[in-house]
Amino acid sequence: MQHFDYRFTVDAPVDAVASFHFQPDAFRKLTPPLTIVKMHRAEPPSDGSVTEFTMWIGPFPIYWKAVHSSVSPSGFTDTQDAGPMKFWRHTHRFAAITPATTEVHEHIEYQHHDGWMGLRSRLLFSRPALRALFAIRKFRTRRALRK
Repeated sequence: MQHFDYRFTVDAPVDAVASFHFQPDAFRKLTPPLTIVKMHRAEPPSDGSVTEFTMWIGPFPIYWKAVHSSVSPSGFTDTQDAGPMKFWRHTHRFAAITPATTEVHEHIEYQHHDGWMGLRSRLLFSRPALRALFAIRKFRTRRALRK
């Protein structure tokens, strides 16, 4: 099992950061430019809620279905129910640093399929690709919550 962690701060109160991430269209707002996303289902995070979409990274369509759990004002977890990875669990945590500053901690546990089946995910979800993805998400989160 591989792990990926990414932390950043946002100049906004923790409740504003959580509220932003709990919006049904948050995923679309956090998606990198030039990535096409078709949402099939986007329920606000609650235990058992589902987000289902197809995204195109270049010419590659990727279907993904995630189920939310451990939902609280301090974050939530989404676990891949169907998609390109053998296993994917992404935990989003929001912690107040000060009343006006929040740390966002993204933690992913993941595993690629073996052989040819995992080639696409190893290319699209490599560590450098995940770092780039979360750098974009940091920028978009900060921009969305700017006063």
